[in-house]
Amino acid sequence: MTETIEVIPKPSPAQAAAPLLAVRNIEVVYDDVILVLRGLSLEVPQGAIVALLGANGAGKSTTLKAISGLLKTEDGEVTRGEIVFDGERINGIDPDKIVRRGIFQVMEGRRIISDMTSIENLRLGAFTRRDGDVDADIAMVFNYFPRLKERTGLAGYLSGGEQQMLAIGRALMARPKMILMDEPSMGLSPLLVKEVFAIIKEINRDLGVTILLVEQNARAALSVASHGYIMEQGKVVLDGSADELRDNEDVKEFYLGGAGDQRKSFKNLKSFKRRKRWL
Repeated sequence: MTETIEVIPKPSPAQAAAPLLAVRNIEVVYDDVILVLRGLSLEVPQGAIVALLGANGAGKSTTLKAISGLLKTEDGEVTRGEIVFDGERINGIDPDKIVRRGIFQVMEGRRIISDMTSIENLRLGAFTRRDGDVDADIAMVFNYFPRLKERTGLAGYLSGGEQQMLAIGRALMARPKMILMDEPSMGLSPLLVKEVFAIIKEINRDLGVTILLVEQNARAALSVASHGYIMEQGKVVLDGSADELRDNEDVKEFYLGGAGDQRKSFKNLKSFKRRKRWL
């Protein structure tokens, strides 16, 4: 009698390792009435850059605020689901404790302190740290953003691109495991967008910092991300690798400015009807 041996396949590295961040079926309500996130789930692997894409009002910024604990400042709360970071549930924890656990959010609009100098803003980013080796990290930030070293005056006099660099540098001062970036390209020229995203990629590669990137500039985001999620009306409607999303006809049409074979003439443009296969 021949003995049958069952061969159990080994899990892939992606399956074997738990994600650094897991958002599981969360709902977010503002003012006890307004439902913004409707069962949203996503995962961010350790060391990855993941893009969260969508139009205005899709719930992208709310997602970041739910992760970083900032919903309370706007009368919002996670009413269902859970957010797990590095193996521990963090929804309901105060924002300063979330920073100490390793998450730092770069807010939309930079939110630097304009009447403080660049160095003072950078030192502010290290407020949760207990070690005193802050100067070495300031030098590290200047290595990524040499322009900031030359700007010794008040941060309010920096250009928009320099303020964005300062906001990212301030995040690095906290020595985070993960940075949440909200619209880093907002208000920047195409040349500066390219420069800032190149530095984001360098930071991820050199320091191993995991990044969840919220962006309306889908082309720029997918140029640096390994994976992406697309949000519509408070939920994820599509996700995949950056290459898969770039090749998806709907993504091309609605987020990358392309129309595939649908718009070969002005006549087709006038009679074109919106369609999204994921809705």
